[in-house]
Amino acid sequence: MTLEEDVAQWARIEAARRDTSVSRLLGEMLKERMSAQNNYEQAMRRALRRKPFLKSTGRYLTREQVHDRAHLR
Repeated sequence: MTLEEDVAQWARIEAARRDTSVSRLLGEMLKERMSAQNNYEQAMRRALRRKPFLKSTGRYLTREQVHDRAHLR
């Protein structure tokens, strides 16, 4: 795979602006992306492990029930 010239030029400028190499810049960007994805996946697993906070008979709520906030007060 080859890097498009405009992308490569941006990477060279950004690396120079940060006083680092293109390789290190890309490594840092990939590490940030990996960390963000891992954090998202961990948060999703935690959310899916939680018990539902609304009581239901197993049926979907109607639009009116979903937007009715009077019972929450």
